[in-house]
Amino acid sequence: MGTTNPRSKDGPGHEVLLGKYELGRILGRGTFAKVYHARALTDGTGVAIKVLDKPELLDSGMAPRILREVSAMRRLSHPNVVRLHEVMATKSKIYLVMEHALGGELFSRIWRRGRLPEPAARRYFQQLVSALRFCHARGVSHRDVKPQNLLLDRDGNLKVSDFGLSALPEHLKDGLLHTACGTPAYTAPEVVRRKGYDGAKADAWSCGVILFVLLAGFLPFDDANLALMYRKIHKREYEFPPWFPPTAKRVVHRLLDPNPETRLTIDGVMELPWFKRSLSVDSHLSLMDSDQTTTTTTSMMIRTSSMNAFDIISLSKGLDLSGMFMFNGGRIREQRFTSKESVEKVSERIREAGMKLGYVFEKRKECIVGLGKSGSVLTVEVSELAPPLLLVEVKEESSVTDGEEEDIVVMWEELKSELEDIVFAWHNSNLDDT
Repeated sequence: MGTTNPRSKDGPGHEVLLGKYELGRILGRGTFAKVYHARALTDGTGVAIKVLDKPELLDSGMAPRILREVSAMRRLSHPNVVRLHEVMATKSKIYLVMEHALGGELFSRIWRRGRLPEPAARRYFQQLVSALRFCHARGVSHRDVKPQNLLLDRDGNLKVSDFGLSALPEHLKDGLLHTACGTPAYTAPEVVRRKGYDGAKADAWSCGVILFVLLAGFLPFDDANLALMYRKIHKREYEFPPWFPPTAKRVVHRLLDPNPETRLTIDGVMELPWFKRSLSVDSHLSLMDSDQTTTTTTSMMIRTSSMNAFDIISLSKGLDLSGMFMFNGGRIREQRFTSKESVEKVSERIREAGMKLGYVFEKRKECIVGLGKSGSVLTVEVSELAPPLLLVEVKEESSVTDGEEEDIVVMWEELKSELEDIVFAWHNSNLDDT
């Protein structure tokens, strides 16, 4: 049987990707990716497809960033977040099929028009805050909020994009993040101190910069000398232009507080009268429609959440990149199962089973984390599908050699055996032998 060309021709000038999408014009280029406009052959829906070169990603060490982007986006279904529809791959390419935002970047609109009228700026700001509140409730901190990563759809609604620098609960250490990242002019000062920071509070700072830019038409802090710029940030040395709305000044001032402990939070922003002004009924509903993350305590913390239809669909192998890469000598492995037991019993049984396999569990924010030998980490998240059914995701990350791969398979088999009494059904795994 002959091999199938993943990018074939379907009539004159029509290039078809994997028999599903007709590729069109290039929308953008990056160091390791090209983004194309495409049309779904099934119903003609327009999408954007990011095409990544797998060997280049592996050689450059960028594979973890793509894994992070997919892991973050699969958790998020919100009207102001770009939706990830599907992930496909061949031996040499990875294809991220995403919602196409026809209006382009918000940055382009600001560049063309300069500052925006207060009602327009507030509307974009309301949608940004709504999206970030939803992200934070699902354990995702964006960490690179800037106008270039804020897109607009055909109706002018804002869409948050590019989650390549985002952080998930498993990236926390002692409840904080420690990686310095982002774009300097939009990045909170505590992020560059390397002493640990709260991702949600860092995103709130970026919102303050965005609101300033929308209403002023320029950055509050902008200097080629980064040391000088951050000195100004710490001293709050910026000036409002004369046309800046007085009430909005107070919002920006409270968001651009260099002390994250006293900085206005995203939830605090939503309670401000200025923010609530001109909210439509639909906008208000979308602002309130965030999954709330709760914690249940046994002898550790466990992340639980309810799941919508998109979450359940996204659990398919089409959106799982975890088995697609080998990087830094390591690999992320994942098992999923459903259970009809309580959250408390599931967490306790996993702790007991993990301890038998040599893991030592510690308390971390929103999830169970077990630390094993040779630096391996076992992360467990529990989601409520529909009463009484729970979905349990168990991820193991470590650096292994080819000779140790068999030991990992054995470990998974032992774990599955230990948990047999609480498992309703096992679901797709990225371990071929299990």
